[in-house]
Amino acid sequence: MKKLCLLLAVLLVLLCGCGNAPAAPSASCPPHVDQNDDGLCDICKTVVLVSFDIYAINDLHGKLTDGENHPGVDELSTYLRQAQNLSGNTILLSTGDMWQGAPESNLTQGKIITEWMNDMGFAAMTLGNHEYDWGEAAIRENAQLAQFPILAINIYNKQTRQQVDYVQSSTVVESDGVQIGIIGVMGDCYSSIASEQTKDIYFITGAELSKLIRQEAADLRSQGVDFIIMSIHDGYDQTTSGKNATEIHGRELSHYYDYGLSDGVVDLVLEAHTHQRYILKDHYGVYHLQGGGDNKGISYASVLINKANGNASVMQTELIPTGDYALLEADPIVGELMDKYADQVAAAVRIVGNNGTYRDKNFIRQLVAELYCKAGVEKWGKEYDIVLGGGFISCRDPGYMPTGEVNYGLLQSLLPFDNQITLCAIKGRDLVSKFLETDHYSYFIHCTPYGESIRNQVDPDATYYVITDSFSAYYAPNKMTVIDTYAEKVYARDLLADYMEQGGLA
Repeated sequence: MKKLCLLLAVLLVLLCGCGNAPAAPSASCPPHVDQNDDGLCDICKTVVLVSFDIYAINDLHGKLTDGENHPGVDELSTYLRQAQNLSGNTILLSTGDMWQGAPESNLTQGKIITEWMNDMGFAAMTLGNHEYDWGEAAIRENAQLAQFPILAINIYNKQTRQQVDYVQSSTVVESDGVQIGIIGVMGDCYSSIASEQTKDIYFITGAELSKLIRQEAADLRSQGVDFIIMSIHDGYDQTTSGKNATEIHGRELSHYYDYGLSDGVVDLVLEAHTHQRYILKDHYGVYHLQGGGDNKGISYASVLINKANGNASVMQTELIPTGDYALLEADPIVGELMDKYADQVAAAVRIVGNNGTYRDKNFIRQLVAELYCKAGVEKWGKEYDIVLGGGFISCRDPGYMPTGEVNYGLLQSLLPFDNQITLCAIKGRDLVSKFLETDHYSYFIHCTPYGESIRNQVDPDATYYVITDSFSAYYAPNKMTVIDTYAEKVYARDLLADYMEQGGLA
């Protein structure tokens, strides 16, 4: 059904022109002319309409293979290859957060996903916040491996004040005499990145970002680009409210998007980051699409461009769920990549223990806070009076631990972040507001006996000591000073694996 509008448009073009059948271009064509916008060259009667099928994946989070609560990309690969075979003008795009999340990608630091994207023929990838979870070095390695450009118009180096060297602002796809430009944008995602990973970079946001996009779009148009897609790692958020939000058909569009860009600057917006599924059309007629996250579906748009006069239309938009391709034959590329990286992904199948009963994410997060506390007391307890362990603890897909044998790969899916365990100093007033009395749903703590003894009589000006991870430690509003790191490359999932190997949760 998704090509019905496009097929009807082409049929109408073929039937118009007072009965004149399309003819081969004469010596005077091109350039073609279509002043009456009927889809035929006024001179030679050649069809001047070019169609493109655009598919976008957002927030894949490394899910190459089937998991406890998500599909892999083997059937999706078959679906996309079939689409490519049906249309010569198929564009595959990513709007970010492709690498981090699932064990096979985490253990290769994204390379296995980058190689999959190479094989599929992606045209571009926009950086997401979680691409920074392993630092800039991992991004550079993937950028060197990628056979497609990595985009982010607004990421700059603090020292040079220039755009970082592993991205470009835009790219152009050209086919049948038509050019489509793609501008990549990182959203205002500072709070979603461990700050130690961004110490050397900064994001241009707000009005300055809009200025960058406008200039890039103008440059692309001057080069003959007919249609501009903005691929932004950010999106509509149901919680957004206030004067910076823009209402679209009764909903509010994320304030990170400058609504004025829809007025002739960009023609289609592909979004990400919030893991929502939506198709919104703003008052300028520009579509905004986000296909969910964690490999639950993809976004699709068909675009029809008149190469004679530059007129362009988005003919159809659709969110394609996994059910549309779940029963297709699996593409062999996934198995081939797993074989290629077998040595690196082998750690995922190591059995760490047995879970005696179903554990939800809050149980897991509370246990992690206790394990932080225990590890910190063992390492630093003789020198420091430690109050508690914990902090902002995120538990990801599948969001629970099922009964039975548990492998390291499951723990890596639940706790995918490579955040170092740290000893930190914090003032009493901040200890109370950020940890002891916080109402943030993702903060979990476990107090030591000393912590329990002083929690109701904290001196606001005194210095106390807590065990947390580097994400919480370097988050500026927490106002903490890092004193020491527990161990190199030991993360929350490793503490949990050690605990289970010793019989915990059996």
